[in-house]
Amino acid sequence: MFVTLCKAKIHRVKVTEAELYYEGSITIDEELLNASGILPYEKVQIVNVNNGARFETYTIPGKPKSGVICLNGPAARMGSVGDEIIIISYAEFEDKEALGYEPTVVLVDSRNMIKQVLKGHLEESENSK
Repeated sequence: MFVTLCKAKIHRVKVTEAELYYEGSITIDEELLNASGILPYEKVQIVNVNNGARFETYTIPGKPKSGVICLNGPAARMGSVGDEIIIISYAEFEDKEALGYEPTVVLVDSRNMIKQVLKGHLEESENSK
């Protein structure tokens, strides 16, 4: 049997751009993708902390160290510049492989620059911030 687990998460980044007339996807600073292990063109779920929207799209690498988080195409209707979002990727694991698995969690500062990369879930103190 297989189970679906969170593979990686980029936690509470701010949307820096929204491009409605783009074909679709989310552009993410390549440094954030690399740190999280999320691949270019990988399917991700986006959770908007500000408005509760949840949607799926795929990633496009953006300029490294730019802090870019751009909602493209229809996704641009799901959030606004300045909204905080959580970017989550999932993977399928066999039961034995899933036991004890810990996702990669990337925490950022106010400019979407990497503050910390964790293996596993956020600590209670991080969760309450």
